Amino acid sequence: MKKMFETTPLPSDRYDAVSRTLHWLMALVFIWIYCTAVAHYLASDSTLDKLLWPYHKPTGLLLLVLLILRASWNLLHRHKRPPSVNRWSSIGHGALYVLMLLIPVIGLLRQYGSGREFLAFGLTIMEGLEGEKVQWMIDLGRDFHSELGWTMLVLIVGHVGAVFMHSRRGEPQVLRRMFSRRA
Repeated sequence: MKKMFETTPLPSDRYDAVSRTLHWLMALVFIWIYCTAVAHYLASDSTLDKLLWPYHKPTGLLLLVLLILRASWNLLHRHKRPPSVNRWSSIGHGALYVLMLLIPVIGLLRQYGSGREFLAFGLTIMEGLEGEKVQWMIDLGRDFHSELGWTMLVLIVGHVGAVFMHSRRGEPQVLRRMFSRRA
């Protein structure tokens, strides 16, 4: 039973420490995964590619786990979060979240369909398939994983650009609310 004078918490003008930590941690992990992808794309079979590419799949799995934690946290604290700046901001963030989920799921489907075992961080994530490969899973990954990944990179660059644009317009609160609790 609700207390008679209990109030709903008002949205904050800043993100909480957990949200900020997950955001910046994911930003660092995204920088790493895009480094592995760019090296693979521009210098396939080079020493740099052979050094970085083995980390691409485990890093993608880590991003998926971080996304699940972040989305769960955001959902649980949705009434305490700062409001969106505008409709375009909401659409952009929604598109980023959809891609952050779709890209690794498609990658995992491709991995499963290929029949190969998936090891990450010394753990078996998926056993290899016995029998025939699942071609539609392989095709889905081949046709969409990379393309959606590069599309997300464009959106990330747009996301960063929008923050700087708001700051240049004299709206520094957009960046400030992702750095600390204080003004």
